[in-house]
Amino acid sequence: MPTKVEFSFPERDIKVETELKDNPLSKEIFRILPIEARINRWGKEIYFSIPLKSSITSPQEVVEEGDVAYWPDGACLCLFFGPTPVSKNGEIRPASAVEVVGKIISSWAILDEVPSGSTVKVTPI
Repeated sequence: MPTKVEFSFPERDIKVETELKDNPLSKEIFRILPIEARINRWGKEIYFSIPLKSSITSPQEVVEEGDVAYWPDGACLCLFFGPTPVSKNGEIRPASAVEVVGKIISSWAILDEVPSGSTVKVTPI
């Protein structure tokens, strides 16, 4: 049974629904919910610290639009919805390797309206 999580940005009244993968890291993230944090933007990526330090077992240097990933270098969750400053040739490239832990299943284009410094709340659905 897929695990669903909502990322909400209360200052903008924006919500996106995500389905977490069935893997150990996704389960660890789900266990620490709910989370509230301040976000940062890096191109078309939103990222924020979470209270989880973990290694990754399936590192990826390139991700897909709509991917939700854990970035071990910053202990952050990342939402990818387009190119980052280091992307080239249409790819979506994180700052360094991440592990994809889920996929946004609602429209993610609206995330472009969320500025750095906004609050995010991550809750199970």
